[in-house]
Amino acid sequence: MKFNKDDLFYFCSMVEFVARITKNHRNYIISKMSDEQILHELDVASVNHCLSFEQVCDEWIDTYHIENGKYDSVADCKYKVPSYTAIGKVYQRLILDTLTSENQLVQHIRKIFNSFIIDEITWFNSNVYYSNPDYLRCSYLEGKLLN
Repeated sequence: MKFNKDDLFYFCSMVEFVARITKNHRNYIISKMSDEQILHELDVASVNHCLSFEQVCDEWIDTYHIENGKYDSVADCKYKVPSYTAIGKVYQRLILDTLTSENQLVQHIRKIFNSFIIDEITWFNSNVYYSNPDYLRCSYLEGKLLN
């Protein structure tokens, strides 16, 4: 499967945006989509990026039956919160840096979003989200944050 890095960036940014709006862990958003739906969202990303994030967010909430949760990493942050696109870029980079086969993209997206590192990245009171991409990659591959 061929994919566009910009479409992956948009998809990752939307996951972050929807999770913030609905106050959910990012893996919950991914869990609400089938593999085919993830592929569809990657496919239509080049069109959806012309729409507002709010509009696409509403569509995702309705289409994927995303309910409100209680995980509010934004409200709990004592510092300036990074933008959803800045975090989307972190996710995109981590996915690309650890992807071994384009044919496994959807499974790899699921694996990344279900790993410990996503909650570490979205705990905005820490410095993990702006850590060096190699540190994030190595930590992810090790299964824990490295010292």
